[in-house]
Amino acid sequence: MADAFLGVERSLTGRRWIGLSLEQDRLAEAMAQQTGLPRPLCATLARLGVQIDEAEGYLTPALRDLLPDPSVLKDMDVAATRVATAVRKKERIAVFADYDVDGGASAALLIVWLRDMGLRATLYIPDRIDEGYGPNAPAMASLAAEHDLVICVDCGTLSHDALAAAVGADVIVLDHHLGGETLPPAIAVVNPNRQDEDGSLAHLCAAGVVFLLLVAVNRLMRAERGVPDLMAMLDLVALATVADVAPLVGVNRALVRQGLKVMAGRQRLGLRILSDVARMDTAPTAYHLGFLLGPRINAGGRIGAADLGARLLSTDQEAEAQALAERLDLLNTERREIETAVREAALMQAEERGLDAPLVWAAGEGWHPGVVGIVAARLKEASNRPAVVIGLEGDEGKGSARSVTGIDLGAQIQRLAAEGLLIKGGGHKMAAGLTVARDQLEPAMARLTEMMEKQGAGLLGPSDLRLDGIMMPAAASVELIELIEQAGPFGAGAAGPRFVFPDQVIKFTKPVGEGHLKISFGDGGPVKLDAIAFGAFNSDLGPTLEAHAGRRFHLAGRVEINTWQGRRSAQLRLEDAALARASV
Repeated sequence: MADAFLGVERSLTGRRWIGLSLEQDRLAEAMAQQTGLPRPLCATLARLGVQIDEAEGYLTPALRDLLPDPSVLKDMDVAATRVATAVRKKERIAVFADYDVDGGASAALLIVWLRDMGLRATLYIPDRIDEGYGPNAPAMASLAAEHDLVICVDCGTLSHDALAAAVGADVIVLDHHLGGETLPPAIAVVNPNRQDEDGSLAHLCAAGVVFLLLVAVNRLMRAERGVPDLMAMLDLVALATVADVAPLVGVNRALVRQGLKVMAGRQRLGLRILSDVARMDTAPTAYHLGFLLGPRINAGGRIGAADLGARLLSTDQEAEAQALAERLDLLNTERREIETAVREAALMQAEERGLDAPLVWAAGEGWHPGVVGIVAARLKEASNRPAVVIGLEGDEGKGSARSVTGIDLGAQIQRLAAEGLLIKGGGHKMAAGLTVARDQLEPAMARLTEMMEKQGAGLLGPSDLRLDGIMMPAAASVELIELIEQAGPFGAGAAGPRFVFPDQVIKFTKPVGEGHLKISFGDGGPVKLDAIAFGAFNSDLGPTLEAHAGRRFHLAGRVEINTWQGRRSAQLRLEDAALARASV
């Protein structure tokens, strides 16, 4: 095991600090010398696996260089040709979508593109509680009776019986969830996670797959007529990619980077109004997509009308956009209240079973199915273990599962369903959904625990805090932070950089909001830096720093730009701290 960074074996939040590996540190040093780029930026690039000769291209990724040929995906050419035919013949098209952000954004991509081509598509999103995830036979039969083509997005790969009910219409599936051994009855199933795909595009979310389809259709139709500008639609792809926690690597990183630029132009009516309702007053970042916009768009599918998010993202009517945005904002507030109650009950139950088990799980009567996924994520974060949370009602329970790096949860959930312990289940490595009979709950969770133990989940310790290096207050400038941000956007699969300010003196502290702490600090020189620690009083971090008594600390977190009244300054988003050895 590598030595703890700065000797911190247990920080104020209970974590071990881990720095760059020896190889990464050497690469960062050589990169800084050969390129002239700042050492903190080189450290981040080295940790992300970027080589010296790749640095320049990585900092300025070109989508045209990274976007794959859509035809590399199986069934893509069939799907594109069928959509082009439907447009030429002005056929009746329905879009069946999942109720989350990825499903809503995927549906909006198709609806907006088809509208620009002169067609009005029918949107259908199933109710989470009444219909559950994915296509169902009654809905597909009804849509097929009224339409020539039904396009399923972000769902459908495992829906054999439901798709078979779509008699009289062609069905196309555009999905990214793990496929089974056989494909459903559709004229095309475009999915980078089909079992017969090579996995090179497995990181795409459904909106990324839809975008590639539209690239392929545009290519087919460009010669005969004008086609929509797909670059202007990348805001939707970026939103879905971040909200679905898809890895920000390869083409995903380029899609999100370009999509953020498109979103900054505020041309999409629904996103512009939702940004204003959410009080977003700076240029959008991946953080805004994941924590401000995404939860609000999701709120409709979680506890409201399932189609609200997709309608907001696709509408071209200002009054409708304003009403939808305000309703989603209110639903998101209600969702947070429901989530808090379920989270507290689930955590208490999971703690009784033991947060050190290979699988952390909880199930409760009447827990709202719209929040169990969020609560599962919270249990995962609290335990550094795969987690499952299930809401029970009647003879069944509907739940969501979230995993940790290195533990493939989706495949095991699918295996449980194949073994008959689940009514149904599926997903991908990091997230999955499931339905279980009440009398099979305990056996199913026992079997899943056994599967997780075989993957090593029971051996996981507290989550380490990984750090890119040291920084001093005088070096933390707006200019340096802007350079580091060129290595982003950061998120799943490409964690943002964290730095340590070593041996610092706390100059000022002030509790703010609900459990947060503001501080300013310095190393004894003339420069001091402000910091904000969110949720600081949920651990020893807040109380210890507030009662610092002149002791010196190593302070760790992410450097960011704070904008206040038009003034931009460097700030540390403080995540952890440890007593400096001189103060121990």
